[in-house]
Amino acid sequence: MKILAPSPAELTRGRAATPIAFIRAIVTGYRLRGMDPASALAQAQIPSALLDDPSARVTAAQMELMSGAAMQALDDEALGWFSRRLPWGSYGMLCRASLTAPTLEVALKRWCRHHRLLTEDIVFELTQRGGLATIGVTEHAALGELREFSLVSTLRYLLGYACWVVDSRIALTAAAFPFPAPAHADAYAYLFAGPARFAAESASIAFDARYLALPVRRDEKALQTMLQRALPLTVLQYRRDRLLVHSVAQILAADPAATHTAEDVAAQLNTSVRTLHRQLKEEGVSLQRLKNESRREHAVKLLLQTTKPVKQIAAAVGFDSEKSFARAFREWTGVAPSAYRTSIGSAP
Repeated sequence: MKILAPSPAELTRGRAATPIAFIRAIVTGYRLRGMDPASALAQAQIPSALLDDPSARVTAAQMELMSGAAMQALDDEALGWFSRRLPWGSYGMLCRASLTAPTLEVALKRWCRHHRLLTEDIVFELTQRGGLATIGVTEHAALGELREFSLVSTLRYLLGYACWVVDSRIALTAAAFPFPAPAHADAYAYLFAGPARFAAESASIAFDARYLALPVRRDEKALQTMLQRALPLTVLQYRRDRLLVHSVAQILAADPAATHTAEDVAAQLNTSVRTLHRQLKEEGVSLQRLKNESRREHAVKLLLQTTKPVKQIAAAVGFDSEKSFARAFREWTGVAPSAYRTSIGSAP
């Protein structure tokens, strides 16, 4: 990875949310190599006294600069986690090897396979079951005092790259870690948005398997740009979710007669109303449009596949009266519900 360092103004700008424990882990990497981290700490504007305060936090920019300086000084993108160094450019190689994959599924399988060429101290595996995709980690070597930082960082690298390569947020359904909840456990909600479980059998993240079918949207030029500031992928969350429209449509179709307010839909998607509306707008649709499409599809199905009176169909798709349903149906199709049933039903 090529690193363009954050500016001095960026270092302390924004919320300090990264636990000092992760900075201490980088310092440990220096110590294990018999090297002094003072220069990296100074560049990141992190006072050494802060390392002794377990409740201290640093900004994402400070973490980015500290990590980048350490990777170059140690010539190890793994920062001392593994039994062998991962030379400068190792993770860039993984990104490039997956870039030509047609879908996220193929890209992730390549990443997992190629990571074993770098080290077998930990091994990644992508599995699918019951509509859920899981990336699990098997530990083949003792990671010692760097275990938490290693597992958290590698899973965030992989998740960040996956989001970037398909240009979409990947909403996690679960994240699991094989150690007790640390004092800074609240930071995990930022790193792995979704439920986090500690003291698990192994480390893993899980998400809707439908993301695996998303096409890879990046090319070599985009990769070159990304690698100049690759480390933010480990902390920044993507805003756009390309499965959002499909997920909203599923919620609406599951109960066509329900009101489906924005608050209700957002709650089921574990997001805010503001985020819901913004992301739908980015995809060129609105909640009302999706509600109309869902009602229309269900109404057409009932008109053509049942003999229910129009009044009952109106209620089944969420209308208070037959009159308001008929008016909406004319706007959707250009004809009245009864006329639609007659013309389509009698067509050869």
